[in-house]
Amino acid sequence: MNVLLNVNGFEYEAHFEQRELDDIIKPLILKFQELHQRRQRRIIVFLAAPPAVGKSTFSLFLESVSKEMENAIPVQCLSLDGFHHTNEYLANHKAVIEDEERCLSEVKGMPETFDLSTFKEKLVKMKSEDVKWPIYDRNLHDVVPDQIPVHSGIVLIEGNWLLLDEPGWKELKDLSDYSIFIGSKESMLKERLINRKIRGGSTPEEAAAFYEKSDRKNIERVMKHRLKADMVLDMLPTGEKVILKEDS
Repeated sequence: MNVLLNVNGFEYEAHFEQRELDDIIKPLILKFQELHQRRQRRIIVFLAAPPAVGKSTFSLFLESVSKEMENAIPVQCLSLDGFHHTNEYLANHKAVIEDEERCLSEVKGMPETFDLSTFKEKLVKMKSEDVKWPIYDRNLHDVVPDQIPVHSGIVLIEGNWLLLDEPGWKELKDLSDYSIFIGSKESMLKERLINRKIRGGSTPEEAAAFYEKSDRKNIERVMKHRLKADMVLDMLPTGEKVILKEDS
């Protein structure tokens, strides 16, 4: 089936197999309803994945389906990206990455470039009250605070680093009620990311160089340094997601 979604401010026609809907999406929505009923408060779901897996598309499709399910509390999807530090902050701060001191603006998107303390505070607050969520504006290439009213009883947050097994990040999982990880073979992600760069105007050589400099390192960090998730999905070459296993 094809569905029109608004991904990062752009309309995008995404394709999903019927079995993805029947075997993954709908059962997950029912699981979230059950958790909400049992805990009698807002439920927070983490969806973590490396770049190019399609986590934004997957989460928005889940949100769309939840709104159509009878007697279901709609799932509201949010992104970790709004918690990047501002460009001004990144340009004026450094961090040691791979034994080298780097300006944060050079490594934008890595865990070190996020405002982790503010994200934690927002997670704690939203457990018991409505909040406003920041966004990352793809036109400004910067964050804009307090843009999205969080109102649903079930919230799904997607981001690369939500299950990162590193100090500061690994404590986040305790603030979630359910976690999902989507993995894939690096070769497939490499092809997707290089093609994405080329579509954006880069030459094949530039796209390949950027992959080696940035994307490959991020993929390895996400895939090799993650916490266990309640559900693990795998992306096939077609883009279809299948249940791989349950970690816990």
